[in-house]
Amino acid sequence: MLKKLKQTTLRSLKSVGVSTMVHNSRWRRERLLILAYHGISVLDEHEWNHTQYMPAEVFRVRLQQLKESRCAVLPLEEAIKRLYENDLPDRAVAITFDDGTADFYARAFPLIEEFDVPVTLYLTTFYTHYQRPVFNLMVSYLLWKGREETLNLKPLVNADLRLDLRSFEAQDRARVAILEFAHQQKLSAEEKDELAGKLARGLNIDYDFLLEKRIMQNLTPAEVTELSANDIDVQLHTHRHRTPKNRELFIREIEDNRKSIQEMTGRRATHFCYPSGVYDAAFLPWLRESGVISATTCEPGFASVNADRLLLPRVLDNPALSPIEFESWLTGVSAALPRRRVPAHRMIG
Repeated sequence: MLKKLKQTTLRSLKSVGVSTMVHNSRWRRERLLILAYHGISVLDEHEWNHTQYMPAEVFRVRLQQLKESRCAVLPLEEAIKRLYENDLPDRAVAITFDDGTADFYARAFPLIEEFDVPVTLYLTTFYTHYQRPVFNLMVSYLLWKGREETLNLKPLVNADLRLDLRSFEAQDRARVAILEFAHQQKLSAEEKDELAGKLARGLNIDYDFLLEKRIMQNLTPAEVTELSANDIDVQLHTHRHRTPKNRELFIREIEDNRKSIQEMTGRRATHFCYPSGVYDAAFLPWLRESGVISATTCEPGFASVNADRLLLPRVLDNPALSPIEFESWLTGVSAALPRRRVPAHRMIG
């Protein structure tokens, strides 16, 4: 009901010219909209988690709206530089993707080339070098995909428990049990992948098919190199998709990530995105120490000259946003309306 009311309000504001007025205003000209995306579905990933995945046709519509709205889509580095120099063009937008899943190359990149827009890819690099599915994400996806089954946890985690996976609560209980087992047993990446395959078999899911489609897998080093050569800006997202609250370990995440990216692209990465949008005040001096110029969150909003360079807001786009709601972010009207926060994507372990 509230969503329909919001859409009706936005259409009314557009019909009387308010959206156009805000879009062309000095207020909007002084602000940068940073859009955040994650994955573009290969199969049914958007049905599993619509905050993290969207169908390719929805992403195409977004790019078309950007074009029709006459937004100035800038490379992230240029956008941030011009923001703090009070030199933004009208309707400035930057596009970012998080994580670097394989579907970026297969699904997003062809559309990016077609619409000729600059994009920054925040790449987490461990699973780029270890070409198997991201364990935490795959476990959650498998439990959702096998939601018509009853799961026996005994052969998986030695727990005397059977769960009917038709409810989200049961899926989440199973997910937590599996992840806790992997953590307590200190399973290696290879052992985690074996456990994921065992889970798939227990749910009658063809794991080899998912591997063939590269579901929940990252880009290969060769793909990252090719994307960088074709003007995709590859930036920091930590090596293992985690932000330890220990200075030495935190800086190691940045440096391992940067070294890997530089080996693949020949460029030194200096812009950062907090994994899962989780940040802490303690991270800011560590980022500065590591030579990071900017850092983005998943807090919704527009970046202004008053924003901390290491706490820049972004709008996490997702298929649940209607075209009029997406348009209202482009114009700036949404900044004045109440909104619910969309949860950040799940942490990778």
